[in-house]
Amino acid sequence: MKSIHLPNEETTQKLAFDLATLSESGDIFLLTGDLGAGKTTFTKGFAEGLGIKQMIKSPTYTLIKEYETGKLPLYHMDVYRLTEGASDLGLDEYLEGDGVCIIEWGHLIKEDIYTPYLEFFLDKISDNERELRIESSTENNPRFEAIKLGLKEKGWDI
Repeated sequence: MKSIHLPNEETTQKLAFDLATLSESGDIFLLTGDLGAGKTTFTKGFAEGLGIKQMIKSPTYTLIKEYETGKLPLYHMDVYRLTEGASDLGLDEYLEGDGVCIIEWGHLIKEDIYTPYLEFFLDKISDNERELRIESSTENNPRFEAIKLGLKEKGWDI
């Protein structure tokens, strides 16, 4: 898939904001990228798009942060420090829950996710710039095709 150039944090947050406005209960988004690639910045924009006013921090040590005050519950996970698989920790209740899951370092638990998901790859180009690619865990998934179409309608060249 084509990559999207994100010249600054504001653009990263705007893309995530737009994605959130298209999200539905049960959507799962994995964020993949090195330390400092913008995963938490992306999540901040996403939360804002859901109408969540709370401060968003990466749940590196708590594993999961739940935000219930937006148009949909947001389950923000950071599995960087996870030593067991997702199934061993009961993440299924979140992955199959009523909210939207954003999973930082999600590539580390892909084999434990049985529900289709979109993966966002954030590559750091400079201190401010990122390149983003989107891949679906399944081909021709109508839900994800609708998200991609919605992002195109919002002006994103994907």
